[in-house]
Amino acid sequence: MGNPNTQKIREQNDRFRAGDTTIPGQIVITHGINSLVNDVRETGASLAEIIKEFDTFDRENDPHNEHDFGAFDFKGQRCFWKIDLYDTSYSAGSEEPSDLSKTNRVLTVMLANEY
Repeated sequence: MGNPNTQKIREQNDRFRAGDTTIPGQIVITHGINSLVNDVRETGASLAEIIKEFDTFDRENDPHNEHDFGAFDFKGQRCFWKIDLYDTSYSAGSEEPSDLSKTNRVLTVMLANEY
C-alpha cells in the first residue's frame, strides 16, 4: 500500500496542479517561460492545461511517488514543472508536508536549461 503520508502528499500535489484553491500555495514561472508566453490568455491557458493534465509519472521522474515533477515540451522548448513544499512562511521546508495547515506549495514552471 505504501506510506499514507506519501499518498496524501501525492493527492494534494495533484489537486494543487489541477487548480484546487483549498491547497495553499503559489505558482511561479521563470523568465524563460515568461518569454515563451506572448499572449497570456491563449498560451498561458494551454500551458496550465499541460501541467494540469500531466500524468506520465514513472520511477525516473517520480522516485518518491509524490507527483512533484514533470517534463514536457511547449512551443518547441523542453520544460519542467516542480512542486516544493515549504512551511507557511515560505522560509524553510515543511516539517509536516502532508499537513495542509503547516505546508504551502510552490509550483515552479521553467525551461529545462533553467533547472
